[in-house]
This record gives sequence, C-alpha cells and structure tokens, in this order.
Amino acid sequence: MIVRKTAREIEALREAGRVVALAHQAMHEVADIGVSLKELDEVAHQVMRDHGGEPAFLDYQPHFAVSPFPGVICASVNDVVVHGIPTDQRLEDGDLLSIDVGVILDGWVGDAARSFVVGTPRAEDEKLIAHAWEGLDAGIAAAQPGNRIGDIAHAVGTVGRGHGYGIPEGWGGHGVGREMHEDPSVPNEGQPGRGLRLKPGLVIAIEPMFMAGGDDGVVIDDDGWTIRTRDGSRAAHVEHTIAVTADGPVILTEL
Repeated sequence: MIVRKTAREIEALREAGRVVALAHQAMHEVADIGVSLKELDEVAHQVMRDHGGEPAFLDYQPHFAVSPFPGVICASVNDVVVHGIPTDQRLEDGDLLSIDVGVILDGWVGDAARSFVVGTPRAEDEKLIAHAWEGLDAGIAAAQPGNRIGDIAHAVGTVGRGHGYGIPEGWGGHGVGREMHEDPSVPNEGQPGRGLRLKPGLVIAIEPMFMAGGDDGVVIDDDGWTIRTRDGSRAAHVEHTIAVTADGPVILTEL
C-alpha cells in the first residue's frame, strides 16, 4: 500500500534524513587507509545515538535475507555492489567504498548512500562515481508531480547505459516512511510513462547502482547479504530519499 505523507510528516522525515547526512559526513571524515569497516560502523552508530536516532539496518531482515543484518551501516568495497557487512576488513589505498545508512528518528526513516575512494583514486573509479551521481540527479529531476515511476527509472537507466555500465536486475529504490522499504518499488531501468503516477506526498529513495564491468550480473556471498559483481568489476551506489511536492522533488537526506 502506498501512503502519501503530509507536510508535517515530510518534515519529520527530513529530520531523520539530516541524521543520515551527519552520519555520512562523520564517516567520510575518518575513512582512511587502515581504518576498518567496523570502526566506520561505530562512528555512524555514535552519531545516531548523539541525535536520538537508532539504526534502521541493524537486525533488519527483509524477505530475501536468510538472517538479520548484523551492522549499523552497509559498507561495500570495490566489487561489492550493495549490502556489504561491516567487518574487521581494513581499507586499503585506492579502495572504492560505498556506504549506505538508514536511521529511525521518532518513528520515521531516513536512507541514503554515498560512494567515494579512499586514498589515491583511479580515474575510472572517479568517473564511475561521478556517473552514479549523474544518474541520481537525473532520477530526482524526473520525480515531478504528474510523471510516473517509469520516468525516474528511465532517467537513471539512460545515464548508466549511456556510459556503458551494467545495472543489477531487481535491485533499486523504494518508498520510505514509517518502514524502511515501503511501496512503491523504484527500479533503475524502465519505460517512461509507465507505472505509478507521482503525486505530492510520495516519499521515495532513488538509488542508482552502476557496475563498471557491464551486464555479467551479480552473485550473493554465503552470508546471504553481500552482493558482488560476478566478474569482479567495481561498482558504485548512491542514494537520496526525496519527497515529491507540488513544486517538484525535495531531497530529505542532505544537510
């Protein structure tokens, strides 16, 4: 069921999104060569505690998962597309790191992801990340009242395919509200003019996932969570939670 939010509820979602943005900012400041994924996980958790929030991911178990998620953040390194578990793995020079953060604040969820390189970047990684943001910007721009979900999907997919990237089938954005994953699904590819019509009050996460190696697909590790590119190529994942308003899309997960 799709639940449109009131202006007051959107403001509450914006507050949750602000904590998400603060957590991303704090992690980005400390992410460096030799820092472990668990250490970043604790940084994010402390930001949540400091602002009265709690982790949306920790112990979360959606229908596809064989066990609850064991971390506060998803920390995906290099060939991991999404859902990487924050372990004792330490970051190395040139690692491409994608971090996804979900926060619950006063019963409302914020959700956003960023990709960046630790240490010395490779040019192709910088392009991949920049193009992922380009895809997100295109998706957000398409989230106009009167458009359809397919317009968002088409905008994201056009950017990804235009730069020659693969897009993992079946993974994408979603509605956000009291629950982390609400209706509707927001794919990263689709036909324009198709799907749910966008109306003011709709709150969704748009999250491009681009794979540098093309369309060889993904595999899931034995942990049941970690999703990797099948060919070992690198991936980028970026995301914002946005609200559709009468005046156009508004980003809820930035400072």
